[in-house]
Amino acid sequence: MEKNKIFLAFFLLVGSELHAQVDSTKNDSLLLLQIQNDLQTSSESPPQPRTSASANPNISVIGDFRGIYRSYGSHNLDAVLGEVEFAFESVVDPYVRADFFYSVSEDAATGEFSSEIEEGYLTTLSLPAHLQLKAGRFKEAMGRINPVHSHALPFIDLPDAYINFFGEEGLKGDGLSLSWLLPNQSFFQELTFQATSPGENPSFVRSQKNHLLYVAHLKNFWDLSSDATLELGLSGMNGENITGKTTNMAALDLTYKWKPVQFNTYKSITWQNEFYYSHANLDSTQVKALGLYSMLSYQLSKRLFLVGRYDYSNSPTSQEFVQQSGALTLGWYATEFQKIELEAKQTSMNEGLEENNEEKNFSQLFLRWIFVIGSHGAHSY
Repeated sequence: MEKNKIFLAFFLLVGSELHAQVDSTKNDSLLLLQIQNDLQTSSESPPQPRTSASANPNISVIGDFRGIYRSYGSHNLDAVLGEVEFAFESVVDPYVRADFFYSVSEDAATGEFSSEIEEGYLTTLSLPAHLQLKAGRFKEAMGRINPVHSHALPFIDLPDAYINFFGEEGLKGDGLSLSWLLPNQSFFQELTFQATSPGENPSFVRSQKNHLLYVAHLKNFWDLSSDATLELGLSGMNGENITGKTTNMAALDLTYKWKPVQFNTYKSITWQNEFYYSHANLDSTQVKALGLYSMLSYQLSKRLFLVGRYDYSNSPTSQEFVQQSGALTLGWYATEFQKIELEAKQTSMNEGLEENNEEKNFSQLFLRWIFVIGSHGAHSY
């Protein structure tokens, strides 16, 4: 009797184990079938143009609040929201990225606001032979400060020569830009060619014919040591001027940077220079004009910078006109999202201002507060 009970218990145990194995095998088969169906569905679905992480562009808003004092005129004190810049930047797909910058600015004299698409362009990401193509509206690859937005510059007002030759908005236009990273093993070299219809500026106009603005720029960059770099840029420009004839310009930029590795967040020196030469064919004469600025920036501490600058400029329509200035800027960089700057500037000219022909020597004082919200890409080194 006891033996019968033992055999019965043994058969029940074996039966339950076999049943469990059958159920487990059945469940595993069902899971495998579901995985195969998922893989088949995934392979048949069209590829997504971008990942979920980049489906939305990086968006940022940059504010530029200014206080301005001038030593001339009855209305010589202003407080303005100089500019608000909206930036939208994203990779479109593995082949191109898109960048759009929309700005709203206030006129200090009238208090009226105006807006424009400051830049909007596509840039290729995968062309062969170290080539890169840009299409849309963009700042021309000329010199050091023209490609940079004003809020990223270490001084508040732009150099006199830059304003006299290219205007407050600088040199920008609608067209194509092709850059080539030269296969130089000794140092960095980049060659850029651009053809655009330019925006209005003192040197060039948007042609009513088929004469575009042509720009060529060669950038040379050396690592002198682990602490110092040197950059030399050469630019050439050809375009139509306000008289319908041609202006040729040459520009040279030279920048030396020292930033010791051991104290890279506390000490740095930047010496930056740009030279412009303009040969304008006007209605009845030719004007050969010069312009330059030289800037020295010294980092006093982790967040404090002192910047000195000298300006010299003719006018693109008059080589007899001479304007010279000296400026000193103290900047406090709280974080990468906020900075406050104070600048004093003294200017002398051999001709009077348009507003007051008697005013040939005057002083200016600027206060600027820059603040950024959102994700804003880094500016060029």
